[in-house]
Amino acid sequence: MYRATRLRPRLRWQRPKPTAQFSRRSLVTDADVDRARQYCIAQLSQDQETDGTRQSDYDAFLIRNFIPQSRRDAYDAFRALNIELVRLPELVSNPTIGQLRVQFWRDAINNTFAGRPPKEPIMILLHDVLSRLAKTSESNPSSIKFWLLRMISTREKHMDNRPFPSLSALEDYAENTYSTLMYSTLAALSIQSTHIDHLASHIGKACGIAAVCKGIPVLASPAPSVKSPDGANVAASRNPVLLLPLDIMAETGLREEDFYRHGPKAEGFQDAVFTVTTRANDHLITAREMLKNIRAGEHPGHEYEHQDEKQHEYSNSDPGQEGLETLLQRGFGVILEAVPANDYLTRLEAVNFDPFTVKSSWKLPWRLWRTHRTQQF
Repeated sequence: MYRATRLRPRLRWQRPKPTAQFSRRSLVTDADVDRARQYCIAQLSQDQETDGTRQSDYDAFLIRNFIPQSRRDAYDAFRALNIELVRLPELVSNPTIGQLRVQFWRDAINNTFAGRPPKEPIMILLHDVLSRLAKTSESNPSSIKFWLLRMISTREKHMDNRPFPSLSALEDYAENTYSTLMYSTLAALSIQSTHIDHLASHIGKACGIAAVCKGIPVLASPAPSVKSPDGANVAASRNPVLLLPLDIMAETGLREEDFYRHGPKAEGFQDAVFTVTTRANDHLITAREMLKNIRAGEHPGHEYEHQDEKQHEYSNSDPGQEGLETLLQRGFGVILEAVPANDYLTRLEAVNFDPFTVKSSWKLPWRLWRTHRTQQF
């Protein structure tokens, strides 16, 4: 027979109790962070093409070199996240899967800011950024979280590539994506200035409009097939689409069916592109004049339409002229986003506003360096 014995207390297994804030998933090593950093940089820098579509953000890869090194990881994480969201419509076979993927990123952001990052490279790097920001007194992680969640929600809303009803709707989209990305980086740099936010708003709108025009040749063509888990080709859910604002298309006499039939030779197409990109150029001109006025100690020239939003209200809203100049120098890498947008618009104008014939520019790295050196764009 077996004899029952009592286990002595000192031989019992002692299970570690997880804290309320951190779980086992949040244990991130330096090696994990290094691998996550290399992953994010690779997402920006890779220049291979998949089915004719460039799967990277080379402009951001160049600009990251002008972001202060202590906050470069934040920029890399934000931009890598943006790439993942932009890719979603091309990677999913139906909208339901796309919604699940978006919800994954929303949950990942919430968990990462709660100290429980998932084992995902972008979130691991973001967790390390937040850990370092927590040691500074000027950081505001809640502001970064707000901007990232707003970008995710906007990307989710437009994941089906719905047409923009008006040029103003396109500007709102650009504000909630590209301008919001710039706000996130400014928050990571601990730059709290309504004037600089105002600059970022105009530049981000120009970037967003330029990005939509740049994407016309891609979105107007049939989407490539998607690989299923068993390796079979599955038709993607995206149909060819033209994302020019409907009011501009009506104004210029451009009909969508004519565009699909004749491509860039369709009547009114180049006129519509010209009208849309003129608004982007107007935003860059406005931002350029604002920068001159701010540095001269003058009023920016017009009121900031988003200044009443809570995330743009700062306790020290007037740092003084010397303080503002210091903030501008620290955050000028963010303002450099205007350079690729202006470069694209210039090249688009040179080909009579035909996005299908615009070629890449080898001068962009030099233009970024010159702009950063002169502190003028």
